[in-house]
Amino acid sequence: MSQAFKYISAAIVAGIAALAASWGNGKVITKTVESMARQPESAGNLRSTMFIGVGLIEAVPILAIVVAFLILFL
Repeated sequence: MSQAFKYISAAIVAGIAALAASWGNGKVITKTVESMARQPESAGNLRSTMFIGVGLIEAVPILAIVVAFLILFL
């Protein structure tokens, strides 16, 4: 019974992390595109800041996968 809970908890961790990252990336990209439409002259700065933000957001699911593997194998 304990093994089943490990698999379920690892799947929940990975699933929630993936959903949260995709929602966060969508919000960041949406707001960046809106800002570029309002002020096209600042598109370069906004784009570079967006890429940094998306990269930081994508680090969260990678860490969550590490946590899921720790749950499974420890």
